[in-house]
Amino acid sequence: MGGAAEALRRGEVRSVDLVSAALAAADATDSELGIFLARYPEAALAAAERIDRDRAAGRPVGPLGGVPLGIKDLLTTADGPTSAGSLVPPEVGQRDATAVERLRSAGGVFVGKTLTSEYGLGSPDLTKPLPVPRNPWDVTRWTGGSSGGAASGLIAGAFLGGLGTDSGGSIRMPSAFCGVTGLKPTYGRVPRTGGIPMGWTTDHIGPMATTARDCALLLEVIAGAHFDDPTTSDRPVPRYTDLLTGSLEGLRIGVDRMDRVSGAIADPALVPLFDAALAELTALGADLVEVELPLYDHVVAASTVIILSEARAYHQRTLATRADDYFANTRSNMEMAGVFSAADYVQAQRVRAVGQEAVARLLDRVDLIVTPTAAVPATPYDRLHRMFETGDFHAVYAPYWNLMGNPALSVPMGFTAAGLPMGLQVIGAAFDDATVLRAGDAYQSRTDWHRRRPASFREETNFVK
Repeated sequence: MGGAAEALRRGEVRSVDLVSAALAAADATDSELGIFLARYPEAALAAAERIDRDRAAGRPVGPLGGVPLGIKDLLTTADGPTSAGSLVPPEVGQRDATAVERLRSAGGVFVGKTLTSEYGLGSPDLTKPLPVPRNPWDVTRWTGGSSGGAASGLIAGAFLGGLGTDSGGSIRMPSAFCGVTGLKPTYGRVPRTGGIPMGWTTDHIGPMATTARDCALLLEVIAGAHFDDPTTSDRPVPRYTDLLTGSLEGLRIGVDRMDRVSGAIADPALVPLFDAALAELTALGADLVEVELPLYDHVVAASTVIILSEARAYHQRTLATRADDYFANTRSNMEMAGVFSAADYVQAQRVRAVGQEAVARLLDRVDLIVTPTAAVPATPYDRLHRMFETGDFHAVYAPYWNLMGNPALSVPMGFTAAGLPMGLQVIGAAFDDATVLRAGDAYQSRTDWHRRRPASFREETNFVK
């Protein structure tokens, strides 16, 4: 994406060419992969033509300058309604969410609203009349989370970057399962105004792209305080792309293999892939030390109470009147929250606070922490609704960081014997998104996992730089 933006600046390609190629890729792959809930080809081409005219006339077009983007359908846009992937759509208007508005002002061209799991909470329901997200590496498997449309669309070449949301791993899991790069920024780094909430205190909006460098460029655009979101920080936003040094010299990285958590469920490829990723980090100059995430089991248990309780609160009215219109898994998740009391919620928030203090102390001793993003590759659809029983439950490493609020990046780290992507998760101290992105970018300077594409999609993505 950054390469495309640079080519646009140099006049080597027009925005209308990039957008046309993205739209053609969407035409070729959307019906198979379920990338979009809505597409805006006419508006996208008109925006691209306008940007090309402005550039030719010497007028500023922003740092993105005509790059095609996809926006998750949990973020409102002026282009069309927001359904949240549900037959019970939210009652919101057609206006740009703050992060969307910032991308548009920076020259982003929106080709469509990408598919989301219902309200970011449930897994797909094959009985409902809505698109089904399919993994581009194996269409019999899930994309791994509610930002799955953005992840599969990047692989298919339907856009060069996008926005996802992450309340319990929904940027990082699809990124790992589809072989792209995704960042859950620090809580409070990106305004959530215009986002449809799943959990008010765990929701994050973040970039998804081919590379960590592309995510850094997108984060520069969307980060920063906003008066409509009191949770945002007024800390200055760095030029993240200027801080990508290509080296990890001087960094101390804590390694948690998480084998006590994943145990027997881990794919056989996990350990050798993770070991190979650690070797690359060492070659880049990092000093690796073994660590253990503090209070892990307690924090993950607290995340279940907090996320589901906050989701149920948002849906309380429509759940009472239109319960059967929700996806079965969404409904059961919210019904599960009915067993939690106010005292349970308060106690969970206390666990969260203690965990945040412990993580801050750990990150006083190390600059970064790395774990696998998931223990297993993408789940087959015929096992999706039994994944707790079968051992396929994949998000064991993710929700912890939603409660802690730290920046967490997933980058591709290789493939299983079945040819399915796996991810490396890089976590940093609060508001040190820059070092997280630096590590991801340096790792990708020595590996090409993020450049791999299924053979059937290589032609559609040949314009991606």
